[in-house]
Amino acid sequence: MKTTELGHHGPHVSVVGLGCMAMSGMYGPSDDAESIATIQAAIDSGINLLDTGDFYGMGHNEMLIRRAIEGRRKDVFLAVKFGAMRGPDGSFNGYDLRPEAVKNFLAYSLRRLGTDYIDLYQPSRVDARTPIEETFGSIAALVKAGYVRYAGISEASSASIRRAHAVHPMTALQIEYSLVSRGIETDILPTARELNIPVTAYGILSRGLLSGSLAAGPSDIRAYLPRFHGENLDKNRKLVEALNAIAASKNATTSQVAIAWVMSRGADIIPLIGARRRNQLEESLRALALELTAEDLARIESAVPANAVAGTRYSEEQMRWLDSEKRASKASSEPV
Repeated sequence: MKTTELGHHGPHVSVVGLGCMAMSGMYGPSDDAESIATIQAAIDSGINLLDTGDFYGMGHNEMLIRRAIEGRRKDVFLAVKFGAMRGPDGSFNGYDLRPEAVKNFLAYSLRRLGTDYIDLYQPSRVDARTPIEETFGSIAALVKAGYVRYAGISEASSASIRRAHAVHPMTALQIEYSLVSRGIETDILPTARELNIPVTAYGILSRGLLSGSLAAGPSDIRAYLPRFHGENLDKNRKLVEALNAIAASKNATTSQVAIAWVMSRGADIIPLIGARRRNQLEESLRALALELTAEDLARIESAVPANAVAGTRYSEEQMRWLDSEKRASKASSEPV
């Protein structure tokens, strides 16, 4: 497994990471024993970047990771997102990034993960009610105290990235990026590169859309996502069929082609593989050996144009929480 450096003189992490969200019921039922075995297999393969959120399964994901890395804490780089408020019914109820809330979230994450520090601590969204300077001032204090090693952010606009980075250097930006989710290319990615902030890309298969996976039931978040419904799904399936043909010509799976495409976008982009079973992990890791030529990339771009996907990546309510999308929409309506 190759490694890459996060920023100038930053930590070295594997060129792909393991996204652990699906192990905590977000895509339907999951098996803890298989999830733990998958995390351990990822570490054995050389993956050291483990990505989680304290709100995945309301703490379940962090406790799962604790069991998986017992005795191997020094072998992993723990990236934790925080700030989302959950209800006992599983609902999402906004975000809280006040300084006192930041410390509270961290205290619980440290206990659940069984560690005395978090490698990369990241607000999961931008909280419109709290100045981002206050949030990152709090994270900076936690870095100074030794509870956090590096700061990052998720789903932030270019303007928010600059404001946060001015308070405390940012080590990574986590944001959705895939063949069918390319909004960051206009403004956000250039800003990240200007500031030398690498991207940890989630949703690289668009929640299974590119691999042909569908909602497993009402507990699966895809049951509520526009890209998986009605005419949108019919249109999107045609894109996947075109991608399937390219994958077949490369003797690869569509998932592998989609992962390899993300990796082709630059050494500063680290795909997060969302495997929750060992066979999924094994298939995804084969993408590291898949070489996409200039001709392959041109075929992919032709088969799946940047704006061809039908439907937004989240529901209307969730889209309103995305600082990255709000600013992008505003910018796109202004004269160039």
